[in-house]
Amino acid sequence: MSTNMAELQDYLDFFVTQALKEDVGDGDHTSLACIPSDARSKARLYVKDPGVIAGMDVAAYIFRHVDPSSTFTPKVKDGQPVSYGDVAFEVECNAQALLRAERLVLNTMQRMTGIATLSNRFKFEVEDLNVTILDTRKTTPLIRPLEKLAVKLGGCDNYRFGLFDWIMIKDNHIDACGSITAAIERVAAYQKEKGTDLGVTVEVRNLVELHEVLQVGQVTRILLDNFELPLMEEAVHTVNKRFETEASGGVNIHNVREVALTGVDYVSVGALTHSAQSLDLSLKVIKEVVA
Repeated sequence: MSTNMAELQDYLDFFVTQALKEDVGDGDHTSLACIPSDARSKARLYVKDPGVIAGMDVAAYIFRHVDPSSTFTPKVKDGQPVSYGDVAFEVECNAQALLRAERLVLNTMQRMTGIATLSNRFKFEVEDLNVTILDTRKTTPLIRPLEKLAVKLGGCDNYRFGLFDWIMIKDNHIDACGSITAAIERVAAYQKEKGTDLGVTVEVRNLVELHEVLQVGQVTRILLDNFELPLMEEAVHTVNKRFETEASGGVNIHNVREVALTGVDYVSVGALTHSAQSLDLSLKVIKEVVA
């Protein structure tokens, strides 16, 4: 799976179809009762909170889905800072279709814009440091592609997209397997058998486990989970660039810079997606009706 819009067509077809089915059901009876089937309207999307806009291309896709003849005119670009009162886009569309799409567009863009805005705040905290902020799999089921796209629009990077594109040996795998060494060796044997060459991250909880990983090798990255800052700095020094290093656990906007200053290559932050607050946006029909 990708966060490239050109590669998301099949996903968006599924997402938009199912989301409209959930919301519209057997019909938007209010609009069907009030609005002639051939009426057309214009509307503007107004920004009501400052932040980083995300989901413009998705909104355009939704409107084309409900009305292929719709005209979408962006006023800002995805990933661009916006302020209260800004107009993000104008759309001209069949009026009934416009109102069918309204809530889906708003819900999607508000969520994506909230994630992009929070991601941008994290990026700002460390933008002068040689570190990469990553998202995690702590996403909303079935809208992960959109949430990960929003992370990138906010200036941070995507980690693994799912269980299929990167191997991560976490504490539960290690405990179920018996030891770190056993887990790493089994992963190496599995990859050889399957003919795969996926990146491998192994999670360590203390310096003893770190030294065990350094002895066995065969990994791409070492994840330092919930390390106190002095221990994390010592761990990074001990690894000494033999493997990539990643910090995870308890990272927030207030301590991310201190974590990054330990010298880790990556900081993974579940909060980018699981704790982002949606930004307020409003879609308003322009009163004149287009003939």
